[in-house]
Amino acid sequence: MPRFVLKIEYDGRPFAGWQAQADQPSVQGAVEAALARLDPGFASGARIAAAGRTDAGVHATAQVAHADLARDWDPFRLAEALNFHLKPAPVAILAAARVSEDFHARFSATERRYLFRLQARRAPATHDRGLVWQVLHPLDADAMRQAAAHLVGRHDFTTFRSAMCQSASPVKTLDEIRVEESPIPHGREYRFHLRARSFLHNQVRSIVGTLERVGAGSWHPDRVAQALSARNRAECGPVCPPHGLYLCGVGYPRDPFAA
Repeated sequence: MPRFVLKIEYDGRPFAGWQAQADQPSVQGAVEAALARLDPGFASGARIAAAGRTDAGVHATAQVAHADLARDWDPFRLAEALNFHLKPAPVAILAAARVSEDFHARFSATERRYLFRLQARRAPATHDRGLVWQVLHPLDADAMRQAAAHLVGRHDFTTFRSAMCQSASPVKTLDEIRVEESPIPHGREYRFHLRARSFLHNQVRSIVGTLERVGAGSWHPDRVAQALSARNRAECGPVCPPHGLYLCGVGYPRDPFAA
């Protein structure tokens, strides 16, 4: 059976997360329902595999999944057909490509990239409502960068790991945390870019929620290093809400979408 890889964009607000669930809408369920209109295997219950299982309310600009289909589709026509059947769900297939049968969206990935958007202004968000985390007061971006530097590298991230995390080890290598600041009408937007081979459950949201406390002046940047060393979930700052988080890229040894 030919294997295809899909690059998927979605608004996470209507969904209970990526993973298919029997009684709640999911992104995986929406894509598989569209595939079922095109492929007999998916009409009989075949599944797709994704690079990452985003939580309820989390968005993606470049999720990656693979599917084994009965028919050897032209990739462009496959993407067009899926987008037709996905309407009106806020899910889009940005690209499709034919890959070898040893490619796996999850296990072949060498890095994952996340973006978290945080806006600071008094007026409520309008166009970005549900797409950003909003706080009322400006943050100190330099202090957040100082704090973030303590987290880059290979560490035991127990402090920043959900109690429900199923990862075999809390040790991860965080390759990059970059904090950008830019003006928005009557406020500021802070963008947190995080890159690693893999992440623990709620790791990104735990880190950003903690850095926000530093930016607000409630924490000294060095307290983040102390929290990390404690390896104690109780030392973590607040876990920020999911709606500012985006899975924005997955890296592979060779780009499966390259021409």
